[in-house]
Amino acid sequence: MFSGRLAAPGSRRAAAVLAGLAIGTLATFAMPMAAAQAAPDTPLTAADKNLLSAVRLAGLWEMPAGNMAAEKGGRVRVRQVGAEIAKQHAELDRLVVDAANKLNYRLPDEPNSDQQKWLAEMEEARAGADFDQVFVDRLRAAHGKVFPVIAGVRSGTRNDVVRKLAADANDFVLNHLTLLESTGLVKYSELPLPPDPAPANGAAAGSSGILNGAEARAQIGGVDPAVIWVVLLAALIAGGATTFRLFRSGR
Repeated sequence: MFSGRLAAPGSRRAAAVLAGLAIGTLATFAMPMAAAQAAPDTPLTAADKNLLSAVRLAGLWEMPAGNMAAEKGGRVRVRQVGAEIAKQHAELDRLVVDAANKLNYRLPDEPNSDQQKWLAEMEEARAGADFDQVFVDRLRAAHGKVFPVIAGVRSGTRNDVVRKLAADANDFVLNHLTLLESTGLVKYSELPLPPDPAPANGAAAGSSGILNGAEARAQIGGVDPAVIWVVLLAALIAGGATTFRLFRSGR
């Protein structure tokens, strides 16, 4: 039996050991997760550079296109959409220039040849219905192409600055798609179909909900889950033995 005087100190020591063990257990899980979240600066990949350039190029031709729509549009809604897209691209352009400066990456300073042709086509189109259709067709097609590119970089880039830009650009592009579609001029039947999904390879983790070893390591910062469980088990055994000895010494 424990006496009243001896049990209290022993219990306090045991509680302290168990608290330390709990803290150590939490730290074991927290360390790889924190390492995964605090991704270091990494060299730009080809996809990262492509995104930076694509966002910059989009602004270089869609700002003048939007301003043209605000003046030449036949429908009130087209004029409104054009003005709003030009305004939003000015903000997105500021974001991509800021990101490029942080990454010491040189951005293009004029639209590419295709974009220059689209602008020329809009300039030549008659104000009113003809212009409205050209404006919506060209901008809707361009946004449809860049949308999946942004999503791919957002989900896979290792660079924090690029990831933030991709997230911001994704919001802008989705909003622009919605604005263009609100004109009622998008010809959905003429849009390219989405690519077919890749064939399933065995029991996919996404459908079963079970992660394989590589996927599990990726989610916890590259540490093998088996290693973590071995460490936890050893910590529990050591903590239990220490607690038992403390209780024994307090008897």
